Parts: sequence; C-alpha cells; structure tokens
Amino acid sequence: MSLKDVRLIELPKIEDPRGSLTFIEQANHIPFEIERVYYIYGIPAGASRGAHAHKKQHEFLIPIAGSFDVLVKDGNLESSYHLDRSSCGLYLPEMVWRDLCNFSMGSICLVLSSGVFDEDDYIREYSEFQKEVEMLS
Repeated sequence: MSLKDVRLIELPKIEDPRGSLTFIEQANHIPFEIERVYYIYGIPAGASRGAHAHKKQHEFLIPIAGSFDVLVKDGNLESSYHLDRSSCGLYLPEMVWRDLCNFSMGSICLVLSSGVFDEDDYIREYSEFQKEVEMLS
C-alpha cells in the first residue's frame, strides 16, 4: 500500500432544526468489513497516539468530537490530515504508518477496524516498518 490509498471519505449528513445525524453503512461507505470498533478519548494536552502501522488491518478514523491531526507515512512519502468534522473520516489501509497528534481539548477519535485486536499485526518501531516496506517492494 502507499499514500495514494489513504483518503478522506465524506459520510452522509442529515441536518434539520433538531440537529445533525451521520450514519455509516459498511457496504456503502467503508471499504472493508468492520470487525472492531474502539475510541480514543481523554487525551492529555500535548500527547500523541498511534505511532504504529498494521500489517493487515484497515482502519477508518472519525473525529466524533474536537479535532486532531494524522501524519501518515508509507516508507517513502508522508502526508498530513487535519480531522475536525464528524461527517468525514480518514481511511488507512494496511502498511501505512500513522501518528495522531494536536488533539483539541475534549477530542474523541472513533476507529473502525477490519480486524480484532492482534498484537502480531502491529509494527510499533518505525525502523522495523521501513524494513517491512522494503521487503514488500
């Protein structure tokens, strides 16, 4: 995978005087089967999250509240995304390094994942990630 596979996906947003509603349908909006859902919250000022890649899992990050930045790398290139709308999420395929940072106060990041938690699927050292990318090339 490369950074060309990382993309923002707009989700449906229904608005009326009572507020807004956004929904996610696996077959229509997310390019993978959802196996796990988790959320990141209570992030202290200045803290960052992520700092890993997945060998096989795909993820979709949604800023349910607040905002944060996602820095992505594919071993050659890097790009940054600012997530601040709960009707737009970021698709991350396998073998893309991610760092989440610059969380605003009260931020909540909802993550939809294509797999259950599996420590063996994580690459937690960037130098190891670079070696894996080179082997795949």
